[in-house]
Amino acid sequence: MEVEPSVAENMVLVGKKPAMNYVVACLTLFNSGKPTVIVRGRGLAISRAIDAVELLRKAFVKNLNIQDISIGTQEFMLPGNIESSTSTIEITISRPSSAVGGQPDMAGSSGRGL
Repeated sequence: MEVEPSVAENMVLVGKKPAMNYVVACLTLFNSGKPTVIVRGRGLAISRAIDAVELLRKAFVKNLNIQDISIGTQEFMLPGNIESSTSTIEITISRPSSAVGGQPDMAGSSGRGL
């Protein structure tokens, strides 16, 4: 039987809140200097974890790298000694080192001062 892995400092656990809350959590970790962030979702929160990463990638951090996607099954005991399992996903994301801790990459700007 698998035991719940510990929660790392650079991990965002996705639950029932709106996806935007988890996007803000990822941005906060990146801005605090974390080079990588792990987004973890279980069961019905898997789709919300994916939505959060896609929203982050398309709207906030255009040069986001998806380093790894791990899927698995977590087994646990319910009250009454009933074995149960749920699917899990862990998405490891990072920003290129030039953008970590600073402003987003502005390579697409015109370069003209206004």
